[in-house]
This record gives sequence, structure tokens and C-alpha cells, in this order.
Amino acid sequence: MLPKTMKALVAYGKGDYKYEPAYPVPECGDDDIIIKTEGCGVCAGDLKCYHGNSTWGDETHEMWVRPPFIPGHEFLGYVVEKGKNVTEYEIGDRIIADQIVPCGQCKFCKTGRYWMCQPHATFGFQKENNGGMAEYVRYPKTAVLHKVPKDMPLEAALLIEPYGCSKHAVDRAKITVEDVVVISGAGTLGLGMITYAHKMNPAKLIVLDMKDERLEKAKEFGADIVMNPGKEDVYAKIMELTDGYGCDIYIEATGHPSSVVQGLKMIRKLGTFVEFSVFGEPTTVDWTLIGDNKELDVLGSHLSPYCYPYVIENIANGSLKTDGIVSRYFDLENWEEAFDYATGRYGDFKVAFKFD
Repeated sequence: MLPKTMKALVAYGKGDYKYEPAYPVPECGDDDIIIKTEGCGVCAGDLKCYHGNSTWGDETHEMWVRPPFIPGHEFLGYVVEKGKNVTEYEIGDRIIADQIVPCGQCKFCKTGRYWMCQPHATFGFQKENNGGMAEYVRYPKTAVLHKVPKDMPLEAALLIEPYGCSKHAVDRAKITVEDVVVISGAGTLGLGMITYAHKMNPAKLIVLDMKDERLEKAKEFGADIVMNPGKEDVYAKIMELTDGYGCDIYIEATGHPSSVVQGLKMIRKLGTFVEFSVFGEPTTVDWTLIGDNKELDVLGSHLSPYCYPYVIENIANGSLKTDGIVSRYFDLENWEEAFDYATGRYGDFKVAFKFD
């Protein structure tokens, strides 16, 4: 029998988040699963939402969040209750879900493109699908669920969701062995891209970041060359490395406008630019570079469709590197400190909440 209340972090408005020690435990419907949360990572998207980014609506974006909601989408746990119609999972299974909760009825869902579901319900941003910054979470019928090996360490399992997003972004680029690839940003998502892109054996895998300690980790994860744009002329060096043509592929994973401008400048004609990040502010670029000057392929990347099975298998067998990414755990009561550390200002790549 589950308790009636639980510990939870609840978002009531922009910057108005509260730790609730006795929040109602979600009810389990006939088609639902309730998990006891094992852990939940803190994502840059969680921080940006807390500080009031465009998910709350502005002059160009409709309001997407629906408070009061429980944040957190990088979470997993063990099945503790299931509805009478649930047959695929058993009590005690360790499971994780895609961030998107597809409706199954819109034209995107019906054509297999569920990650772009038109209603676009997601865990951790809307009260109908509360996230993992709580002791218990409800998975509804249409959640895209996956089993996680019980012997996978939590610090590795917490990277399944971000690495799924990393894989999708790299897949969008269609890297070949002839490509000079630049990945801008070596945070958690960037490192996931690096360890995956390395497996594709590109001609050169170049990583850019403003923090030298992140560049060291990038080399450990498979980068051939690392550069700090704050200390060297990365454009000149990449042009020199490519005989003046520019890189073939540029993947943007910083969320900073300057990285976009930098990428459009250093990419070659007929190159591929992949944008992954969530931005905290608008970005202005010279669209002539994209069109008349270079005829670029500019691609977006959203979520992690069909990526979890590969990521789970390859984290489990060690093919995707995870060492040292999740470096610090917090109790939910200390969420403000956790959010502060999640900025990376103290040298952490990823921090997480851990539940008993």
C-alpha cells in the first residue's frame, strides 16, 4: 500500500518553486504505472524553466508549461503499483520513459513521429504529467517505457535520457568517415554526442568549449582535437585544418547565440548545421550565409525518438562512456543548492536528486 503523501518539488510560477513535504501521491488508474523514483537529474532546461524562459510564454511563444507541476524529466525508478490493464511490466521492474508522452492520435503519432506529437505533453513541465523531482511518479498508458538493467549503476542510468537526446542530434547530422565534425559545447549533452559520434569514426572530431576541464573530459570521451574559443582563434584553426574550406558538420550544443554565429561562419559550403540547444534569448544570424552564400542544411533536433534501446544497451556494455558525469547527489529538501550546482559553476557536469 502506497503512502498518501510524498516529498516533491512543485513549480507554481516563474521562480516560484516550493519544496512540499506532504504532496499527494499520484493515483494509479487502470492503465497506469506508479514508480518509486530512484533518481532524477537536473537539466539545463529545468534551470531555464525555473528562471522563466519562453516555456512560460512570451511575444513569440505560447505558454507551454501548465502549473502547478513537478519538474524533472531525467528520472527512473521501480514499479510499485500498476493498473489492472498493465501486462507488460511487473512490480519491481526498473523502468524509464521518453520525456514525451505522445497522444497516439495526432498525425505525427499515427505516422510514427511520436516525438513531435501535436499536443506535446511532456514529463516535468505540465501538471498532467508530473516529473521526477518527487518520490513517486505516474506513467500513463501512452508513456514510451523501457526496462533498465537492475545492475546498471544509478550514475550511468541517469544519463539514458540526455544521451538519447545526444544520439538523435548526432543521427540528424548523418556523419561519415570523411567528415570533419565540430561539436560546440562539452556539457553533459555534448559529451553524450562526443562518445557516440566517436563510434562513427569521422575524419576529425573537434570539440569546442570555454572550460578547459570540459575539454579534458571531451578528449577522454573521444575528441581528436579540443579548442577553447576564449583562448584561441578557433575559426582560423579550423579553416587551417580544412585547407580553407571549413568543417563539414557543426553541432551546436551550448545554447549561446555566439556559438550559432561561430558555427555558421566556420562551416563549409553545402555543410550541415544541427541545432540542439534550448536558448534563453533570441539569436540573430546572417541568413545570407545559410542561403545564397553556402546553401547549408540547417537541421533541428528535438528529444530522443527511438534512441533509448540503443543507449541503454551501449551504456550497459561500456561502449558509451559515462564516467565522471554525474558527480553529486542532493536530497530534495536541498533543491536550491542542487539548482545552483547544476549551473556548472562549481565544475560539475551533472547533479541529481537521489531518493531512498
